[in-house]
Amino acid sequence: MAQQTVSLAQPFQDLKVNGSILIYDLKRNRTYQHNPARNTQPFLPASTFKILNSLIALETGVIANDLAILTWDGVERSFPTWNRDLNLQTAFKVSAVWFYQVLARRIGFQRMQQWVTKVGYGNQSIGKADEIDTFWLTGDLRISPTEQIQFLQRLYRNELPFSESAIATVKQIMIVEQTPEYTIRAKTGWALQPGIGWYVGYVEQNDNVYFFATNLDIGDQKDLPARAEVTRRSLKALNLL
Repeated sequence: MAQQTVSLAQPFQDLKVNGSILIYDLKRNRTYQHNPARNTQPFLPASTFKILNSLIALETGVIANDLAILTWDGVERSFPTWNRDLNLQTAFKVSAVWFYQVLARRIGFQRMQQWVTKVGYGNQSIGKADEIDTFWLTGDLRISPTEQIQFLQRLYRNELPFSESAIATVKQIMIVEQTPEYTIRAKTGWALQPGIGWYVGYVEQNDNVYFFATNLDIGDQKDLPARAEVTRRSLKALNLL
């Protein structure tokens, strides 16, 4: 994998955030990065795990499709967009934790561990049975930015051990922006202890694919928009967007 020495420090300096980014150009087999040491460091996946959680839920049939609705339990949560009935498509978009906790409990500890192991996701450690609905938020599961890129490549290439329909559905719900020139598929993540933020995904443009994994220190909720903004500015700095 060729390493490019283009500096991507500027977006981090401009937005006053600390972290790393890893961008991989599939066609050219070329890597661009800022803070390479951090790109091999494992972190809680937080809500980026919703990509795999969605695949497992669809494959095991605990949810029928992206439009099947789960009824809100009536508990008011900190994000108003979570406080309603949701389907997979909307829950992924607003990153509704409760929805994915229901899916995880339906999947069950043993099946979840089997799938996480089969996929080889991060360190594959989902803890104990009573952590089935928290292991990606506060548990032992860890994944590095480099491993995120590897996982996303397998998703893009349909090389993960899931049905074509499950993979196609997850690729569809991952779309955050679509123009005549490009399509961005991505997922955010936010772990509270320690406070880190993720933005992982890929851009399809001009018969090429650019994978990205951004990882930031998040000290305050106001820093959350920087996850996507650092990514966008870095892609633009490389003329990839």
